[in-house]
Order: sequence, then structure tokens, then C-alpha cells
Amino acid sequence: MNLVIVESPAKAKTIEKYLGKDFKVLASFGHVRDLPQKELGVDIKNDFVPDYQIVPKVKKVISELKKAANNAGSIYLATDLDREGEAISWHLLYALKIKPDDSRVKRIVFSEITKSAIERAVAQPRGIDLRLVDAQQARRVLDRLVGYKLSPLLWRKVKSGLSAGRVQSVAVRLIVEREREIRGFKPREYWVLAVDLSKINDDQIFRAFLIEWDGKSVGKLDIKDKKTAEEIKRALKDANYKVLAVEKREAERRPAAPFITSTLQMEASRKLGFSAKQTMMLAQKLYENGHITYMRTDSTNLSTEAVKAIRGIISSRFGAAYLPAVSQTYHTKTKRAQEAHEAIRPTHFDPPAGGEKVSSDAREQKLYDIIWRRTLASQMRPAVFEVIDARISPETKEKFVFLAKGERLFFDGFIRLYTEGKDDEIEASGGELPQLANNEKLECHNLIADQKFTEPSKRYTEATLVKKLESLGIGRPSTYAPTISTIQDRGYVVSEQKRLLPTEIAEIVTDLLIKHFADIVDYQFTAKMEDELDDVAEGKREWVPVIRDFYEPFAKNLSAKNKEIDKSDIVPVEETKEKCPECGKPIVIRLGRFGKFMACSGYPECKFSKPLESKAEKKSSLVVDDGEVQKLSEAEGEKCEKCSSRMIIKEGRFGKFLACENYPKCKNTKSIVEKFGQKCPECQEGEVIQRRTKKGRVFWGCSRYPKCKYATWEDPAK
Repeated sequence: MNLVIVESPAKAKTIEKYLGKDFKVLASFGHVRDLPQKELGVDIKNDFVPDYQIVPKVKKVISELKKAANNAGSIYLATDLDREGEAISWHLLYALKIKPDDSRVKRIVFSEITKSAIERAVAQPRGIDLRLVDAQQARRVLDRLVGYKLSPLLWRKVKSGLSAGRVQSVAVRLIVEREREIRGFKPREYWVLAVDLSKINDDQIFRAFLIEWDGKSVGKLDIKDKKTAEEIKRALKDANYKVLAVEKREAERRPAAPFITSTLQMEASRKLGFSAKQTMMLAQKLYENGHITYMRTDSTNLSTEAVKAIRGIISSRFGAAYLPAVSQTYHTKTKRAQEAHEAIRPTHFDPPAGGEKVSSDAREQKLYDIIWRRTLASQMRPAVFEVIDARISPETKEKFVFLAKGERLFFDGFIRLYTEGKDDEIEASGGELPQLANNEKLECHNLIADQKFTEPSKRYTEATLVKKLESLGIGRPSTYAPTISTIQDRGYVVSEQKRLLPTEIAEIVTDLLIKHFADIVDYQFTAKMEDELDDVAEGKREWVPVIRDFYEPFAKNLSAKNKEIDKSDIVPVEETKEKCPECGKPIVIRLGRFGKFMACSGYPECKFSKPLESKAEKKSSLVVDDGEVQKLSEAEGEKCEKCSSRMIIKEGRFGKFLACENYPKCKNTKSIVEKFGQKCPECQEGEVIQRRTKKGRVFWGCSRYPKCKYATWEDPAK
């Protein structure tokens, strides 16, 4: 009897049915040895030798595997094909007390759980790749040294329960810096001038935007105020328009590459609303049940057999017009991608049109569907468009030039099956324009002067954070999901409407690390460490010197900072005017595990504490559209102008608003703008009130606008 050891029971069941009665397939249930949980477990003085111990939860499993191994003719180690899987196979030998040179031991790998792939792997075994083991071991030791040495400093100097990590702390820094960029952003007013036109006696209306004025190009921010916009409108009043020139060109749009780990996480977030952690959990199940190839990969390669099958389906289901003369190839953008691996793809391509039902779990099925569609689409012909630019001007005032952009789809190509999602809304390039000719006269329907405000970069979503980390060369396919999960579990980041916001503690810790441990959160330094770990995997470096070069200066700095850093400098205690109701000492604001709270300054003798007064409780008044100042409770008692019923406060997509209690019979609503009782810092006459862009984004500005144009994205309540 031959023994095959895999990582999960689900995978064991799938593989066993392919190998037949001469093979027994058992699961190790993941890692069998690891560093101890409650101590460092690394011998710093002796070349960082790790103190691996049997994971307590698998001790019974190890006993069963030992019995099976003792009676096995051959022992096939079939753990995953990445570095972590290679390390698990190596740990299994030690846990089962099998000598590495035992002739029965065979390492096999496969990127998909299909009968042909399993049989091919068994026929082509190899030894354990110690370079991959060393790379994984180096990463594990490095992360342990950072986590176990730096986290206690955070406990002492900031608060208990915090953690630090190489990739984790960099991810938090990215989110903190984006938030500060948003807070510090000052909106700039600008105006967009456009005209709605049509051919004479034609119902199709299209829009053209002002791009030139007096021979100078008009950029996005060039029309800065209403006065200038109105001046242009007056100059164009009652103007007749004609086409100056029409330029047409053909453009191709290529399909996106097949999925790798990061792009699967991004697309599942965009299209399905899945978190990175959820995506990987569902992909793991699809892989173990034999439906997709291995889901931790950074290669966009497809096997020759897969491409042949895909091209056959495209030809038979969509026709020869959708099949390119040669297969599409994609260059993996990720540094040091493991090109021997494959992209994430279905393991077979014989479903009916529209995808195959592979799971009763709706989430698994949805994920499988986008993998199936994206993989097939990646081998289809590009979509072909006609792009049209029409330059238009008033007949008697050619110093003004407008541009209308449009596109017409000639051939849908891959779009027929799949299009890649976008991280954020972008303005459309243009709809379909009517056939226009040079010097053709046009009918004007409307002249528009649209006020807009510049907006800061958007907060990261899980998808855009993964994209950013990947672009910086930080982390690897297996690290993104656990990193994003950890920074939320640790209280550094919260998710609101799928956007990642840093907590106050995240900002405190990030500032501390930047000031005192710059390398740990330095983007280039962290990416360089990833490169060095890759060098270990390729046999170009030894892992111990890599760790030593990092640890020796880190340890020296850590020792100095433990003495140098004073907690009161990082998290100063804030004084209040309140007195403790129990002992009469002053009440102060402290930082605890769950954020700031109010407590007696006499702690620990007096343990009185209470929650910090919320921002909502501090806001004293509101102003409604007609300018009348009211208390919140008074605003809710206002009468509806349409039906005389009571107006009540509701919470909508863009915050609180007043609505008739008879909604939806009466759809009367009124916006509520928060007023903060602060003088405008620029004119000192108006007050700071809450305003919104046309897209609903909140900013704060002077109540005397447009006389005073003070505006900020930073919440005055903070």
C-alpha cells in the first residue's frame, strides 16, 4: 500500500478516487510543526535556529500518519506547490521521524486536482526542494523576530493588544497616509462649460465640452469661478454651431489576463463584494474539489492543453470570428513570478454555454463563474471600436472650440463574454455620436456651466490596497488576505462602505514606527526584503546571513528605543474640566484597548471610568436649506409643506436628511447641513457648514460662499 499525504481532508477524498485501491490518501490538516505560540522560539545566538514544535491540534493526526507511514511501500508528499507547501512536506518528515534520504519518500506537485494531473505527478516524483524550504523558513523567522520583539514595545509604550509585522505595518501606513492626504486636501472650485447639440431636425442629442478659448487650451481647472463661466455663457448666448473637423480612428481593447491571486481578490471585491479572506476561502474549496487550478499563484501562464481546450470552445460556441489566429500570451507583471505555475483557471472546459454548475454554495458558484468567463475571454479576439473626435465651434465665434467624443463598437470580441471591473467610477469616454460632416451646421439645445470641486484620492478598498501592495513589490500571493484580515482584527483599520479607514491607534502606531523604526514601514526596504527572500528560494543567497543582516541593527535600535521612548510623549493624557464623582480628582482622557475613554486621574486607587462623549453629542445645531437654525429635535417636528404631516430624520447614502413620515405616498425630502459654530478661518465672518459635491461627497466650507471660498475635506468635529 502506498501512502499519499496532502494538507486537507477535502483534497484527500478527491485524490483518493483518482488513484485507486493501491493508494491510501491521508490529510495532515495543514502545518504539523511551527514555532511555539508563547515564546520567541528562535535561537538568536545560534544562527537563528528555530525551535519547531508539533502543533498541539495535530498530535493525534501525526500518530495516525506514523502508523500508515511505517506500513507504506512509498510515501508521497503531496502538499501544495508553493514555498509553504514545500516546507510542510519537510516538516512532515521530521514529525513522522522519517529520514530525508529514505528511498520511499517522494515529493509530488500538481496545479490542479484532476485524474490526469495526479497520475502525471505520481509518475514524475522529485525530492524536497530545500531552497524553497529555506525561503519559507527565513520568512517565518523574520516575521517572528519582528512580531515578538516589536509588539511588546507597543504594549508598553502605547497600549496592550497591539501587534507589528513586516507587511502588516506597511499596509497600515498606506491607509493612514491616504487618510491624511484626504484630510489635508483643499477642494478647488472649477467650472465645466458644455453645450448640448444635435444635427438639424434630429432627436439624438450629444454633449460637447469647451477645450479652447482664444487660441489657448482649456484644462480641467482653468475656469476657476462663476464669474468667468457666466462671461463665457454670455458670449455664446444665441450662438449657432458648426462642425470644424471630425477625426475617426480604429482602436482595439484587449482582454484582461487570466487570474492570478491578487487579481482574483481584486475582481471578486469589485464584482461580488467578497473580502480577500472570503475569496481565498471559497477558492480553496473550489481547488480542493477539483474545479480550479491552484489559487496561490503569480503567473498568468496557461498550459498548452488548457489553451487548446479553450480555443476549441471559443470556436464551437462563438464562431471562428472570435478566435485569434494565434493564442493570446500575457507577460506577468509581478516581479519574480513563478512562471512554472499556471494562472487560476477551471480544470476542465466542458460546461454548457454560460458556465457550469459546480457547487450548491451560491458564493462558490459565483466565484467559479467569473474564473470560467475570464479564462475563456483571455483567449478571445480583442474588441474593436471606432473612436470619434468632433471639434465644434460657434459659427461667428471660432475663438471657442468644443470637443464631442464618441465611440462605436465595430466588433465585440471578448466583451461578449467578460469585461474587467473598475476600482472606482470613471467618466465614460463618450456615447455613440451621430454621423457628422465637416462644416455641418448643428442645433443648440442647452448651454451648461457646471460648478465642480476637485476631490482627493479615494480611500483604499481591499481590492485597491492589494493592487498597491503588489505594485510596490510588498507581500506575496499568500500574504494579502491574512494581512488585510489581521489589520482589521487588531483594530488598526475599520471597513465602512467597503472603504478602509484607519483608527486613531493606527495613526499613533504608524507615527511611532516611522519615527523610531523607519525600516520596518519603509516601502522600498520591505520590498527589498521580499527580493532577498526570493533570492533564497532561487538558491542565490543563504537564509541565515539575510536574517542576520536585518536583525543585528534592528535589535540594537530596539534596545535603545525601549529606553528612549516615553509613553506620555506618544499618547499624552488629555485633561478635562470634569471632577471624578467618586473621589473628586480631575477626570482625564486616556487611550485604552478599545479607543479613548474618560477616567479618574487617581487610577489605580480610584477606578472610575466612563465612555468618551461622542462627536454627535458635541454637535449643537443644524441648519436646513432655508437657513433657519434648529435643534435636531426641533427639525424633526417640522411640518411637510406638501401634505402637512410630520418631517422625520432619516439616514441615507449621504447622511441624515428630513423626509415626510408618509413616504412613499409623499416623497417630500429636505437636506440637513450640519453647522459647527466655528468661524471661517479665512474671512472670520461666515461660519463653517457642511456641504456636498454633486456626487454626494461631504466637505466643509464657509456659509458666505461664493464671497468666501474657504473649503476643506477635514471634519471640523475632529
